[in-house]
Amino acid sequence: MVLELRMDSMQGKSYGNLWRLVFLAIPFLPGLVQMGSTAGGCASLQDVTSGDIPDSGSGQENALDKPTVVAGIKEALHIGTDRPVISTSQLDGFLANELIRIDTPQQLEPMASTLRRAGLGNQVDELETGMNRAAELAAGEARQVFWDAINQMTIADAFAILKGNDTAVTTYFRDRTWQSLQKRFQPIVQQKMEEMGLSRIYGESTDLYEELPLADKPTLVDLDDYITGETISGLFIVLAQEEQKIRQDPVARTTELLRRVFG
Repeated sequence: MVLELRMDSMQGKSYGNLWRLVFLAIPFLPGLVQMGSTAGGCASLQDVTSGDIPDSGSGQENALDKPTVVAGIKEALHIGTDRPVISTSQLDGFLANELIRIDTPQQLEPMASTLRRAGLGNQVDELETGMNRAAELAAGEARQVFWDAINQMTIADAFAILKGNDTAVTTYFRDRTWQSLQKRFQPIVQQKMEEMGLSRIYGESTDLYEELPLADKPTLVDLDDYITGETISGLFIVLAQEEQKIRQDPVARTTELLRRVFG
């Protein structure tokens, strides 16, 4: 099933801005980390269920309880990770993005260049378009994988992210979700390849290349693995871009929960 994700420009801005809010949790995390340290730093964010964390100097009237703070952090992460998923899983999310566009595998570059020079570039274009369409379809599956990682995040994880460099969130998700993304993406890539006849296109391209004078035998490439790996890499490139923007411009508070926690 093709995942259709469409947003108007205002919705897109809201998703991007909300992602920025996780880094406004600085005033509350020390208290959360201290509370979590009694369990060896392994308490999950979703396990914090009681107690109060006073709002910074504003008195008991605006006091924040731990569940509210945790909900705010998780909401920011949930909504924030949606932005890269939405942008990469839409039509042309990979194909039209030069930064993550999936090109012919490096091992096949001699073949691709030769075919283009011989006036057979349409074969190469068809192969590359198919690879990017498979990536766009698979990318939508990342949402649940990211959400699962958020739900398993410990208080110590959150504090480490906050103190980390400008891609600490991206690193956290890469370390904890790469294998899960691989498992979810590969069957979708394989299905899309079958639907689009990518194996046939690949075979026809290599046959045409081998028929050309002085052509070397092309290197065989596992397209399933290649497309799956490139899809995951592209997703994390977009996530890292978003995180860097967020750390430089933490501005919007667009829901009541987030205004209460981060205001």
